[in-house]
Amino acid sequence: MVDVVGRMPLGSPVVTPAEMARIDAAAPEPVEVLIGRAGRAVARRALDLLGGAYGRRVVVMAGKGNNGNDGRAAAAVLQQAGARVEVLAATEVPAELPLCDLVIDAAYGTGFRGSWSAPRIPADRTPLVLAVDIPSGVDGTTGEVAEGTRPLWADATVTFAAVKPGLLFTPGSSYVGSLTVADIGLDTSSATMTLLDDVGVAGHWPRREVGDHKWDHAVWVVAGGPGMDGAAALVCAGAQRSGAGYVRLSTPGVAPEATTSGGRVPLEVVRTALPERDWWAAMTADVTRFGALVVGNGMGSSVDPVEVATLVDRSPVPVVVDADGLRLLAASGRLSAGRLGDHVVLTPHDGEFTALCGHAPGIDRVAETRALASSCGAVVLLKGPTTVVASPSGEVLLSTSGDARLATAGTGDVLAGMVGSLCAQGVPPFHAAGMAAYGHGRAADLGWSQGLVASDLAGLVPAAVAAMGVARPGGNATLRTIDRS
Repeated sequence: MVDVVGRMPLGSPVVTPAEMARIDAAAPEPVEVLIGRAGRAVARRALDLLGGAYGRRVVVMAGKGNNGNDGRAAAAVLQQAGARVEVLAATEVPAELPLCDLVIDAAYGTGFRGSWSAPRIPADRTPLVLAVDIPSGVDGTTGEVAEGTRPLWADATVTFAAVKPGLLFTPGSSYVGSLTVADIGLDTSSATMTLLDDVGVAGHWPRREVGDHKWDHAVWVVAGGPGMDGAAALVCAGAQRSGAGYVRLSTPGVAPEATTSGGRVPLEVVRTALPERDWWAAMTADVTRFGALVVGNGMGSSVDPVEVATLVDRSPVPVVVDADGLRLLAASGRLSAGRLGDHVVLTPHDGEFTALCGHAPGIDRVAETRALASSCGAVVLLKGPTTVVASPSGEVLLSTSGDARLATAGTGDVLAGMVGSLCAQGVPPFHAAGMAAYGHGRAADLGWSQGLVASDLAGLVPAAVAAMGVARPGGNATLRTIDRS
């Protein structure tokens, strides 16, 4: 599992169906033992949903493989507990579901290929649905649902040993309901993907210590342009609110006083000038004072692409490239000239990914992100309902925090600033990208249900960090009055 050396894991392991098959094959116990454990886990979840077994009617749809065997094992446990259980072969399910309180969907597992349609549930019936491992018909690797396939919408899903990618990516994720990962005694330490969570991210989130200085976690933002200072302001706010002690903003060819229009750039941001050309030469005297650079947001297309490529190539500190910076980097031809280095973080949405790769992301977003990270030798953060962060070596962090409230202008700028801030505070760029994506989504979780905008989001980041359980900064010992009476 992806981890920072010597520290707690960042989240839960995620494995593909192919990886799960290898883990199953390496298990020291017989398959019958594993099926028994899986069946008991499913039965426990079923009893939780039903509130007990007595007088309850349960229908189990069971396929021929181990997924069906898990369902049959659960059926035996439930029957012994007092439920009335009917087991239907997946190939012989009727067009309409029989009357029941709960349906256990064990028809097909994560390796399903082809098409399948679940029986119709009459409108006057509302049975609960519990999926075994994955809702039948959902691709376990990509979350795709094949044409002609109609899965059941599950109220809950029990998956085994580790999360599968298909449970996390749309449209499959919408069928899952409440997800439980059941430990059945398999070794998942070989997993190279991690699903981030509060405990893991909070355990790695940096905090200021006694003696820290603002320059110990400083970020230089090179962004903005005529009429686009809002994007630069949001980057700065994201960096500040996630822990940067000092943020500098420079817009090449634009005087510092011109970036204050409308008061959008935070008051605490220090604005300095950069020339319109050869900005790297003007940055070299100061750049080593900074922990990270963020480049590209709101720069427009008139900037010379070579300028961005030069900054990326020559920076001695981590560099986050976002928005127009990604398009300019692609236009420079630098991506085909060799590895950028794992101190570089590229943060594309789908359109920017297309500019970098020449094609839109395919249905396997993990594979697409890994391929780009490997080919360019940089960390890649592909934004989406499930955000994928890949290292050049193939490790992956997945974030499902946040929701459609993030689908508004400027939220990606806030995220870029957060990645830069965590890098500046000493978090390795790969982990910084994943943790920032997760914290960004958690901030959205705290926002208004409607009308949330990017500037609101930046203001919610400190509350999100606290909600995750990040410890307070270190401080001096409290001075107490000593009573000597």
